[in-house]
Amino acid sequence: MNAEQPTRLEEPGPAPRTALLLIDLQEAFFEDPALAAARADVLAAVQALAGGARRAGAPILLITTEHSRDRSTWTLSMLEDDQGYLFHGDPSTAVVHELDTTGMTRIEKTRDSAWFGTDLSLRLRNLGVSRVLIAGVSTHACIAQTARDAYAHNVRAAVVRDAIADERAEHMRTVLELLVEDRQAELVTVEEAFARLGA
Repeated sequence: MNAEQPTRLEEPGPAPRTALLLIDLQEAFFEDPALAAARADVLAAVQALAGGARRAGAPILLITTEHSRDRSTWTLSMLEDDQGYLFHGDPSTAVVHELDTTGMTRIEKTRDSAWFGTDLSLRLRNLGVSRVLIAGVSTHACIAQTARDAYAHNVRAAVVRDAIADERAEHMRTVLELLVEDRQAELVTVEEAFARLGA
C-alpha cells in the first residue's frame, strides 16, 4: 500500500454523534394510571436530558404517534376493534405541556418503532449520528422496538433507565433484560447519558 494513500479510517467527515430520541411524550399515554404516577419523575429526567443535549449541541428528535381518521394508518388491532385514536388535533395527541420543545425536531410515526415508515434513518445519517439515547414511554413497546430497530440499522442504542416508564412493570423488566442480553441496547442513567452527549 502506498504510504501516502489515506486508509479508510482517515477519510474526512464529521465525527460520530449521539442524538437524543424522545418517544411518545403525549398526553394520551399518560392517561394510564401507572404512567400517570411516573409522569413527574420521567418528565423531570427527560427535561434534564434535553438540557444536556442542547448544551452539547446534540440533535433532539421528538417522536410522536399520530393516526389518520380515514383508517389508512391504523394498526391491525385498531381495525379489528374499529377504534382509532391519536388523531391530529385531538387534545390527547398533544405533546405533554411540561416539555420544553425548543430546538427539537418532530417526527410522526404510526407504529411502535420510530424507524418504521419514517425518515429517521435518513435524518440521522445526514446529521452524522451513529449512536442514540432513547427516553420516553412505553418501554415494552415503543422504546424496545425503537431500540431493536436501531440495532437493525447499525446504530448503537442506549436506553436511559431513569427517563422511561411503562404501564406493565414486569414487561418492562423483561424487555430491558432481553435488549441487554441480546446486545441490542445498553442501559444508562441520566448522568451517564450526559457523558455520552458531551454535556
